[in-house]
Amino acid sequence: MYQAALKAYDSVNKSTMSGRDVEAQVLTKAALKLKDCQDHWTAKDRDTRLKAALNYNQRIWTIFQAELEKPGNPLPDALKVDLLRLSVFIDRRTMETIAYPAPEKLTILININHNIAAGLRSRPKTTPADKALV
Repeated sequence: MYQAALKAYDSVNKSTMSGRDVEAQVLTKAALKLKDCQDHWTAKDRDTRLKAALNYNQRIWTIFQAELEKPGNPLPDALKVDLLRLSVFIDRRTMETIAYPAPEKLTILININHNIAAGLRSRPKTTPADKALV
């Protein structure tokens, strides 16, 4: 019963969240999966959980790459270039970690995800003129 209620809440929550909030949530989820692998590095199922966490993170960043490359993307070009460069770094670090697993290699991926998520959650300050438009 509790599980069904939790799923219903999660479904409603996702349908009312902004795109930025959803992006922040999935980045945070990916960071937590990676952190869990890092914290339980000697667990017997580490390889399976690490592969799942890295694949989840890479899928998120692949989606970001595709969105950033769309012609109608409203972000400033300089920001798009920076985020695309960051995604290339994440791809390289992911492949390196798959080939040569080490818990310290996850730290940068975790930190990047948390920092980007925090930026997505922050809201720009509105001016009185902005409020008049709403």
